[in-house]
Amino acid sequence: MNPFDLSGKVAIVTGGNGGIGLGMAKGLAAAGASIVVAGRNTEKNAAAVGALIKTGATAIAVQYEATDETAGTAMTEAAVKAFGRVDILINNAGTAVRKRPEETSLAEWHLVMNTNLTSAFLCAQACYPHMVKAGGGKVISVGSMMSMFGSQYHASYGASKGGIVQLTRSLAAAWAKDNIQANALLPGWIDTDLTRRGRVEMPGLNERVMARTPAGRWGLPDDFAGIAVFLASPASNFITGTAIPVDGGYSIQV
Repeated sequence: MNPFDLSGKVAIVTGGNGGIGLGMAKGLAAAGASIVVAGRNTEKNAAAVGALIKTGATAIAVQYEATDETAGTAMTEAAVKAFGRVDILINNAGTAVRKRPEETSLAEWHLVMNTNLTSAFLCAQACYPHMVKAGGGKVISVGSMMSMFGSQYHASYGASKGGIVQLTRSLAAAWAKDNIQANALLPGWIDTDLTRRGRVEMPGLNERVMARTPAGRWGLPDDFAGIAVFLASPASNFITGTAIPVDGGYSIQV
């Protein structure tokens, strides 16, 4: 038996149409899982599904708006209608507002919290009965190094990602009896559209990241393929409630 085999499993990946989400979706697909790409941008959804299908994967797209309280249930029902089950949920949809706390409006606070944290909770709730029916499941939620560090410009983002870690621990404790494992990933500085914009807005960012990262490079979305497969597979059945940095060693440096 291959402990990393995901054949016959169905994985939902929110924000799976690009960046880290697509990197994880590719990994899960290569391991045999059928993929539900859940995202807001229809064109990006279609492109992501097309890329997955070209590799021989089975994949569909589902329209998903993280701030819509009903979206998690609708997304899950679409996955079950298409594939008959849900085994893996990757909570990856997210956003950020780069402002100091005293400059952050309540609307901006709610936008970030609803997109990053509340949506993860609602998606997990929606998937839970289907995972129980399947005899178990995996919930993988994407936090951030801001789950560990403070930033004067990311009060809402850091709070939401810190909440992801605590939500993960609560899900792990509550659902272990159902053979559902919940774990979080804490990405460091990853080369995505968002961080490319950050390098333009924050002069010197690239040099600071490179100086502090022992691996000597920025992370890539494909760096998340392996850890996603591990946490989604039987190989990690006795691992739950953890928060694993995927940062090239950034968080071990002072």
